[in-house]
Amino acid sequence: MIATETARRLRDAGLRWQPEPGDRFVVLDRGIDHEVFMLSEMTVEVHGIGDRRVFGFNGTTEWALDSVEERDSVWLPREGQLRALLAGTFRALRRDGGQWRVELEVNGHPVSAADPDAEEAYAQALLQLIRASG
Repeated sequence: MIATETARRLRDAGLRWQPEPGDRFVVLDRGIDHEVFMLSEMTVEVHGIGDRRVFGFNGTTEWALDSVEERDSVWLPREGQLRALLAGTFRALRRDGGQWRVELEVNGHPVSAADPDAEEAYAQALLQLIRASG
């Protein structure tokens, strides 16, 4: 799973989220940043209120959180989602010693990112792609 700080950097760089069941996210700045939630039609649903999206927490009794706006959360994309976002720039995922290395081709130039966690390596590569495209 990618780090919350990496997810924040992706969001701040311009990555947009279209929430769907199975997506993981964290709620920011409420003292529960370490809790990972998953969108599910049973427990956490997406509701449209005007032009905003709100995540409704069904049956939550542990703490007082009925709903949270999308802007108060950050998406933690999964490996397959990250790879799909890299699209045609993705060339390979390779094991490099104790690290995973994601290799891209961006504007005709090789780009790579490495991390011990494959999802984090994908996220770092996506961050480089977003910055190169901006």
